Amino acid sequence: MEFWQPRREFLYSDDLADACVYLMENINFSDLKEGKKEIRNTHINIGVGKDISIKELAEKVQEIVGFKGEISWDNSKPDGTPQKLLDVSKLNELGWKEKIELKDGIEKVYLNY
Repeated sequence: MEFWQPRREFLYSDDLADACVYLMENINFSDLKEGKKEIRNTHINIGVGKDISIKELAEKVQEIVGFKGEISWDNSKPDGTPQKLLDVSKLNELGWKEKIELKDGIEKVYLNY
């Protein structure tokens, strides 16, 4: 795997907070164990269910902040896990979906600093 190929999922912090509040206000444990003989796999992943390569992320940040220089990579560092992506189908089935897209989230953070 090339040094810029690992993929990561990003969630805007306000969306994380919104998902937590949504679940606390709308979902009971009984909703998660309904129809199951054993109480297993009742966890809920909070995320967006989409990932992006580190290279694509760097290029997106470069565009948003207007950086005209060259992006360089440190090949001496390990890549880590090739992909970190959550299965958020349960969360979506329970009625929650992120509100802030990655590009919009990066722009908001950039403009706040």
